[in-house]
Amino acid sequence: MSSSDPTVQPVPTSVVEQVDAADVTLSNPKRAVISLGSNLGNRLETLQGAIDALEDTPGLRVKAVSPVYETEPWGVEPGTQATYFNAVVLIKTTLPPSSLLERGHAIEEAFERVRDERWGPRTIDVDIVAYQDVVSDDPRLTLPHPRAHERAFVLVPWNDVDPQAEVPGRGTVAGLLATVGRHGVRVRADLELRLPE
Repeated sequence: MSSSDPTVQPVPTSVVEQVDAADVTLSNPKRAVISLGSNLGNRLETLQGAIDALEDTPGLRVKAVSPVYETEPWGVEPGTQATYFNAVVLIKTTLPPSSLLERGHAIEEAFERVRDERWGPRTIDVDIVAYQDVVSDDPRLTLPHPRAHERAFVLVPWNDVDPQAEVPGRGTVAGLLATVGRHGVRVRADLELRLPE
């Protein structure tokens, strides 16, 4: 069929994007890094539930799950909250960052995450740490995460699942981790998160 055929119309970009987003085979997926944390309720079960919910998202596949780490809560008096279980998940997705953010918030809501106070206890925290090589200072979703490069509880598990990783605009995860150190981040070898089937 020649391109001069008047019955052939170009497919609008919006339609192409919708088709791509719905494509479960993930053609041309983007890499993203998600940080998970929980310090209320059954922390391990909640982390696993969040991973399973990510995997159940159309246009998203979980590719790697880090070991579980236990850390003290950030920004509060020691002993006033339970410790966190933290993990990092590598995903491939055709969702744009804004849709991935919405999905993360939906998962938090499903686990009854309450946003009453800054650094308050939470059933689940789902943070997009990095999305491909995107650097954005959009206040709704800053990429990479504005404090990821200085938080051992993100860098340690991220380094486990992707030792060659880079924080866009900040340097290698391994190099940043060497600067920040592993203080206060304890691996829980007795606990395990499953990669979804």
